[in-house]
Amino acid sequence: MTIANVLTVALLVIGCFFFLTGTIGLVRFPDFYARMHATGKSDTLAVFCCLLALAIHHGLALDSFKLLLIAVFVYVANPTGTHAICRAAFRAGVKPWTRKTNK
Repeated sequence: MTIANVLTVALLVIGCFFFLTGTIGLVRFPDFYARMHATGKSDTLAVFCCLLALAIHHGLALDSFKLLLIAVFVYVANPTGTHAICRAAFRAGVKPWTRKTNK
């Protein structure tokens, strides 16, 4: 195995790990804002790692450059979109979850 193949597999495994943790966060967290935080952060990093792995696997070509441009766009646009959705939800009246204490 070459170094490029090892790096490709490692980045794909890391990307799948972040997709898995984001999915677990989506299922386990109690409210909309926590779920958006979990999926927004982990999906951004997972897509970035997977696209970087594909670019490395493809080698030095125009397609790799296009994949890297897509990765940078997703890296910038995904957190911005997540923030906009959370802000719209807050303005629409979606209340954050709070722990009920027995006092």
